[in-house]
Amino acid sequence: MWRFAQVGIALGALGVMLCFMGLFPGVTGAEPTAGIGLVQVIMVLMGYSLLILGALVYLKYTFYLDVPSTLVQQIGTRLALTGILFAALSGLADILGFGTHIRDDVVDIFFGQLQMVGILASFGLSSFGVLVYVLAGAPKARHAPVEALSDRISGVDDTSEIVLPERDDSA
Repeated sequence: MWRFAQVGIALGALGVMLCFMGLFPGVTGAEPTAGIGLVQVIMVLMGYSLLILGALVYLKYTFYLDVPSTLVQQIGTRLALTGILFAALSGLADILGFGTHIRDDVVDIFFGQLQMVGILASFGLSSFGVLVYVLAGAPKARHAPVEALSDRISGVDDTSEIVLPERDDSA
């Protein structure tokens, strides 16, 4: 199951790379234009979504593998995913038709300050959800792998008892 933790790291790294490419398109060789375009917004949203999902996968399969999720951890997961959804809705509001700058024959789509604040607040909500997930886990689960490893190193096994044969002194 440690492979899933590595998948989480890979998803997070891919997310950071996509987000960086969306914020700074000149890195890829594309000509920077004035303002922020639709492709840039989608790249940033996809990158941050992959980053949050990678963080959740990594935390689950590294710290809480054999432990069922607590209610607070489930709330943290839902906060993280809700933040991603709100970021997508606020970033694509004009495209979806409920933003303040609706596209028509004269006006093109405009990424405004309200959308930027909505995306940043939603990213903050997602990050807070991941923090809630990691901090609200069972305390015994966080320290169990370390204790089990130290027991294996010292040779102590709590699951079995040593039974000595009885000595027969009658002979």
